[in-house]
Amino acid sequence: MTREKGRIQGNLLRFDVGKALIASLIFALALGISACTGKKDTLSTPSVGGSQIPTGATATVATEDGQWPMAAKDYANTRFSGLNEINASNAGNLKVAWTFSTGVDRWQEAAPIIVGDTMYVVTPFPNILYALDLKNNGAMKWKYDPAPESAAQGVACCDTVNRGATYSNGRIYYNTLDGNTVAVDAETGKEVWKTKLGYINIGESITMSPIVVNNKVLVGNSGGEFGVRGWLAALDAGSGAVVWKAYSTGPDADVLIGPDFRPFYDSDKGADLGVHTWPPDQWKIGGGTVWGWVSYDPEANLIYYGTANPGVWNPELRPGDNKWSAGIFARNPDTGEAVWFYQMSPHDLYDHDGVNENVLIDMPVEGQTRKVLLHPDRNGYLYVIDRTSGQVLSATPFVHITGSKGVDLQTGRLIENDEKKPSTNKVVNTSAQLHPVQKTGSHALFRRRPDCFTSRTRTCAWTTRASKRTISPARRTLG
Repeated sequence: MTREKGRIQGNLLRFDVGKALIASLIFALALGISACTGKKDTLSTPSVGGSQIPTGATATVATEDGQWPMAAKDYANTRFSGLNEINASNAGNLKVAWTFSTGVDRWQEAAPIIVGDTMYVVTPFPNILYALDLKNNGAMKWKYDPAPESAAQGVACCDTVNRGATYSNGRIYYNTLDGNTVAVDAETGKEVWKTKLGYINIGESITMSPIVVNNKVLVGNSGGEFGVRGWLAALDAGSGAVVWKAYSTGPDADVLIGPDFRPFYDSDKGADLGVHTWPPDQWKIGGGTVWGWVSYDPEANLIYYGTANPGVWNPELRPGDNKWSAGIFARNPDTGEAVWFYQMSPHDLYDHDGVNENVLIDMPVEGQTRKVLLHPDRNGYLYVIDRTSGQVLSATPFVHITGSKGVDLQTGRLIENDEKKPSTNKVVNTSAQLHPVQKTGSHALFRRRPDCFTSRTRTCAWTTRASKRTISPARRTLG
């Protein structure tokens, strides 16, 4: 986080007045205290309530330098800042130092990113990228307008949002609603390249925040409600050329499933399941889009990401498990080849998707340190999954759940509650309440102070905290 004379930079807010939405503002908070401190190499288990939680869970992150170069802060998707100058004792003294209006009165889901002394923020459609000078009260350095097609607004299912940009090697990368990925020079604001990936005439849009891994820009599509096939693509960061593209439905060749694919559970084994778990040709409009978040483990050289709901919404029209929707893929970022897959919600009945973050940590399980990912899914379970194999170590409810009765750890499958299954000419009564992390646009983050979830194997996992909007770097330090 860049600081100048005690000024803490960076938040992004929406203000609702009745039914009117006032244009989004970026504001900086001033606090008269010394320079930021507290550099950390790892996040480790603290004491809670005077006792030490016996998890030993850690998330390996880069040394804290005050920057926020990608939407989730780091490859592990922790959304955690090691800066500790803002805390519970002085947060009440924060005051507005300056503001900047984006001038766009739509949902602002893109948190700003910070590189050096510059803050970059992307607006909802028309997806304007601003560079703000943090040494000069947020003065605008430059503005880049990608000029997206206006008709793209008609294929946005859930407002014309954008989930943010990422920085790598002197360039800002982000996506536009009309299906383009752009690279912009971080110093000048000049366009370096633009690549067309999605097509609004078939219902596609792009809202996700890309991530750069091994000089490849990873991008996924939106539009599962409009009969599209989900995919994740890798672009060459230098030229914008497509390196590989992996679909979420269809034959193994399209999904990039080959000899290296070794899923843990039998239900995910077999040839061309992306075809055979659907009615004839339904996979061609099967959804499974990739509009969420991508994690990366450099040691394993694997990326992890979730796939969204199957299409169509009506589950009676698509009997079967509907592979490979509503689950998590692990892939080689260089080739796109799938290594494993786990499906949280086979034959997704409730539009639960599977796109929430996968937070990468190491933790002891039965005396052995395991490399795991934490996935708080919108089906209501916090999954602890071995990220080397795809085995579910625990799946613990974090909200009141009525649609299912648990997760079978032997088969990995959701235990459905037949009484609550929706179907034609059936009335389903339920009193379940949605937790914020189950809602579209919510995020999980690795907390400084965890609670303990105990699985059937008596292991503990860090909990995740949900927020209704993207939390900015300034607020994330409050942990």
